[in-house]
Amino acid sequence: MPYPESICAPMREELTAVGFEELKNAPEVDAVLEKKEGTVLVMVNSVCGCAAGSARPGVRMSLAGDKKPSKLVTVFAGQDLEATAEARKFMVPYPPSSPSIALFKDGKLVHFIERHMIEGRSATVIAEHLKSTYEEFC
Repeated sequence: MPYPESICAPMREELTAVGFEELKNAPEVDAVLEKKEGTVLVMVNSVCGCAAGSARPGVRMSLAGDKKPSKLVTVFAGQDLEATAEARKFMVPYPPSSPSIALFKDGKLVHFIERHMIEGRSATVIAEHLKSTYEEFC
């Protein structure tokens, strides 16, 4: 059963307020991730504490630099079930993980941050990690 929208709405807003587009179903995910040009950052959002304390704030802070992905999208695990399942197909060989952060370049997954790489790390550490990834791929 998906989480109620009333719980998730503020968590969605944290990302949409800085330019993330929400993907709510499989065709929307495919339309973005099947493109073979540019860079796309996918944030698999979650209601868990590490999403609130590290992942979402870290992703937002990472966008402050000059280099950043050309497109920002998000799916919400535990709520946007179809979109999340479809996005995870593009993230193979990594197992389902939420929260997680994926960077695609020219249609290929080039970097993936799993939940275990988020837990216990500060938002600043996540942001700096992403910024160095943007320097390499964006």
